[in-house]
Amino acid sequence: MRRSVRAPGGIGDASIALAAIVALMAVAALGPGAATAAAEGAAPASPAAPTTLHVAFPIAETGFDPQAAGDIYSNYVNRAIFDCLYRYDYLARPFRVVPNTAAAMPEISADGKTWTIRIRPGIYFADDPVFKGKRRELTAADYVYSIERILDPAMRSNSLQMVDGRFVGADAAVATAKKTGSFDYDAPIEGLRAIDRYTLRFELEFADYELLSNLTTTAAAAVAREVIEKYRDASGWDMAHPVGTGPYQLASWRRGQRIVLEANPGFRDERYPEGSDAADRDLARGLAGRRLPLAKRVEISIIEEAQPRMLEFRRGNLDYVAVPNDLISKVLTPSGKLAADLATAGVRMAHGVQPAIAYVYFNIDDPVLGGYKPAQVALRRAVAMAYNVNEEIRVLREGQGFPATQVVPPNMTGHDPDYDGSVPYDPPAARALLDRFGYVDRDGDGYRDQPDGVPLTLKMGSDTASDSRQYDELWKKSLNAVGLRVEFVKQKWPDLLKAARLGQLPMWYLGNINTTPDGFGFFGLLYGKNAGFSNLSRFALPEFDRLYEQARAMPNGPERLVVERKMSELVRAYAPWILTAYRYETILLQPWLRGYKYNPTYQMPFQYLDVGPRGGKSPPPEVDAAAGPGARH
Repeated sequence: MRRSVRAPGGIGDASIALAAIVALMAVAALGPGAATAAAEGAAPASPAAPTTLHVAFPIAETGFDPQAAGDIYSNYVNRAIFDCLYRYDYLARPFRVVPNTAAAMPEISADGKTWTIRIRPGIYFADDPVFKGKRRELTAADYVYSIERILDPAMRSNSLQMVDGRFVGADAAVATAKKTGSFDYDAPIEGLRAIDRYTLRFELEFADYELLSNLTTTAAAAVAREVIEKYRDASGWDMAHPVGTGPYQLASWRRGQRIVLEANPGFRDERYPEGSDAADRDLARGLAGRRLPLAKRVEISIIEEAQPRMLEFRRGNLDYVAVPNDLISKVLTPSGKLAADLATAGVRMAHGVQPAIAYVYFNIDDPVLGGYKPAQVALRRAVAMAYNVNEEIRVLREGQGFPATQVVPPNMTGHDPDYDGSVPYDPPAARALLDRFGYVDRDGDGYRDQPDGVPLTLKMGSDTASDSRQYDELWKKSLNAVGLRVEFVKQKWPDLLKAARLGQLPMWYLGNINTTPDGFGFFGLLYGKNAGFSNLSRFALPEFDRLYEQARAMPNGPERLVVERKMSELVRAYAPWILTAYRYETILLQPWLRGYKYNPTYQMPFQYLDVGPRGGKSPPPEVDAAAGPGARH
């Protein structure tokens, strides 16, 4: 599932925040005031109980409804509270899908269109007053209801692209809901049924080769209908009262400040896995066979500024942290080794290429930047040529990235290593293109006007974190150099995401990160039917949509890659996005943190992490993930 993340500044995607730009994960302080105390030089907080894990998010969460949440940070929490049918084996490499709440892998018909999935009996939701004192068992009907919530037009689910047009009869149900204003959850859908208490039957419009990986994502997790109906808001969302079957439950929440999870006492018997090779056996030593979750409490602090996050880690108040780009030189030597003080303290490092893209989108419905006419496309392409991506990578990211060449990032299915669709930095060509299509300075104020003489001002979304100011400056410098005026719409990141979904931002730099190794879903971010949901640019080009529908019914392989390349060429030609960078990420781990195995698609594996005595012996060092050109080692 593609999730938004904040883009500037760290290793996370974002501003669906992505642009290498955010440090996707930091491990948090002991409380909401810890960052301030650290910044002011206060004494370190007292050590917490050995089984309390401390982490930090660089961006505020939006809420904990798995079908509604569209940002990566909220879904880190959702992944700990709710259960999907399938998951990726925690230790296996290459990645391998295994049953989670399902009793076995799906039974699939020869034509790939009929799936039968059986649910394990005896799995229960966490206790909640809505269940009236009775244990509430997970059933097949819960998964049907959860997928129907994604389909419900009133939900405006960011995950619509993973189910839209796939289940036989679903389109008719959606059309009826749009007509009547209400989705009928009691009306049967032929392709989405619980045929008995523990058995699901999917009938698909086409052989969906993404479906298995999509069933591992939080949007496909089960919720209880009675919980949603009790606690939902006017949009049908239940962001504040999550009740799931997963290893944790929400203990407390102070919006935008602190999230506390506690072990779900009714969680089924799941164990830390045995390693299949020597490295994994070393990693699992003393943990294999122990009941999950290992950490009984997780405290997540929202620490937006990079410096306080790193200070908290150095003081021992965070158990692991993603290193913000602007602080990488204080953590790594020029050769990519850990700084001497960190190495001496036993700190370990994990490093890899994120399954993420950083980009700027243009709102194709915007009267200034949108449209498909040559002059409108020329303006967007000129903006792309004016922006200095290499300076962003060299200065703002401190070398922790490399230029993006296409929609799908490296090391994922759908990435074409032989295709380079990057737009070269060429201010003279940008000026010439603008001149050719009539974007010239008509009033002598030093800035270009529109072809009809109306003053031209580009408006770009930008969040309020300190590192975003650096990106604002680079964008302003780049655009001013070709005679374009730009103003920044400054808001908190969750507010920008809301505005983007409503089509209120002409352009915004952000990112998306994937939570599975399958990359085809990145193209869904530009599919016309997803406009206003995951397709923030509202790009709706019939030829692109036709190719997308053709490719999604094909298995991964050379033939689909040919179709995907054609889609990438259309993105380059019409410029709904400016692709900027693929990002490296560097994770620092305290010596007492045990059980962590680097996985770029699963960066907050709370239930697998154990916190030992501080100052204890460090576990074996992690092996770096495969990295692209220029990675620091």
